[in-house]
Amino acid sequence: MEAREILEQVKNGSVSVEEAEAYFRRQPFEEMGYAKLDTHREVRSGFPEVIFCSGKPDPFLASIYQKMVEETGQAFGTRASRHQYEIVKEVLPQVIYNETSRILKVEKADKQRVGKIAVCTAGTADIPVAEEAAQTAEYFGAYVERIYDVGVSGIHRLLSRLDTIQSANCVVAVAGMEGALASVLGGLVSNPVIAVPTSVGYGASMHGLSALLTMINSCANGIAVVNIDNGYGAGYMATQINRLAAGGDVQ
Repeated sequence: MEAREILEQVKNGSVSVEEAEAYFRRQPFEEMGYAKLDTHREVRSGFPEVIFCSGKPDPFLASIYQKMVEETGQAFGTRASRHQYEIVKEVLPQVIYNETSRILKVEKADKQRVGKIAVCTAGTADIPVAEEAAQTAEYFGAYVERIYDVGVSGIHRLLSRLDTIQSANCVVAVAGMEGALASVLGGLVSNPVIAVPTSVGYGASMHGLSALLTMINSCANGIAVVNIDNGYGAGYMATQINRLAAGGDVQ
């Protein structure tokens, strides 16, 4: 439960002052032995804790999801497998899994989305990473425009959507191969560009290293670069920028 929600309930009389005091005296995490859930992270940073699913033992993952939903009414995890989805679904039938982005989530139904983030990919093979970024931003309360397969080998495709891209508060550029899309976008928009190199490409792309080096050496201004295939990190940062542009911590 969020601090604001507790205070609202004290105000309307559904929670006593003593009950609220007990809530705020609790340690700022839930001790589970194998995990310490940071239940106060949203109070501190404006964003709840997110679960990195890959590598977590099945019973631990299921319990973590169950506890997070119990505490906050929602849970969001990245890099989940279908097997992990089936495990979590046994304890949370409402959980949703997206095969493309590998995101596993329980989401509040009344979530408000504000502002605009444009998520662009150079090619169709970059979409899984782009979807991780887009769905992260949407979960955190941003409105997202998806503009896919607009790489530099056919730049007229990008130019046909330029009005939409230029009107976004932030642009996420997802590209493998040589990673040139971020530089092109950086020269066309006035708002920040977050570049995401992907591991898409042939041998000399070195699993995304070539795209990474292109992006961090870009001569275009206003470009920040996250790690290879880190769609989540790009979606998170884009949401922070979008919230500032939208004028508040809207969720």
